Amino acid sequence: MYPEAYVEYLVQFHAERDYFECHEILEEYWKESPPGERQAVWVALIQIAVSLYHQRRGNFAGALKMMRSAIAGIMREKAAVKALGLDVDSLLAMLRLAAAQQEARQPYRSISLPIADPALLEACRTICADRGLSFDRESDLQNEFLLHKHTLRDRSDVVEERERQLRRRSQPRDRSTGSDT
Repeated sequence: MYPEAYVEYLVQFHAERDYFECHEILEEYWKESPPGERQAVWVALIQIAVSLYHQRRGNFAGALKMMRSAIAGIMREKAAVKALGLDVDSLLAMLRLAAAQQEARQPYRSISLPIADPALLEACRTICADRGLSFDRESDLQNEFLLHKHTLRDRSDVVEERERQLRRRSQPRDRSTGSDT
């Protein structure tokens, strides 16, 4: 009923508290749709995760900017958020509180998205149990990789792809056919 990527986002959000991975998962899913057909609800959910990632790292300005964007996105996409099994009013209240805490430069605290669909909640809990994870656990603030994943992760595949694209662009083009020589 729900996209697999969304369910995985919820598992990462609540069990691993890996907000960077939440961003990666939903961004990849979002990009699967053609540019004119991409749903804004995914961007808002990505922004929630990015906001919390920044707050946990002490980047309050970045966190607040993302959270405000997420709130605006959720406001615009209420029907889509509800269709994803979330309690929209509770979510907005929670995000507004998080934004106020970020504005006051309060330290990060784990939050749980208000999953209103019991079947969705059960699916997430089952996945967590199968992986030996606890759903709704607190973030491990001592886990340096989790806190600084964007700087510590293996990016060799990204670097490789950029180099491939650069080589492709730098090849001379055959003007008569418009193709690479």
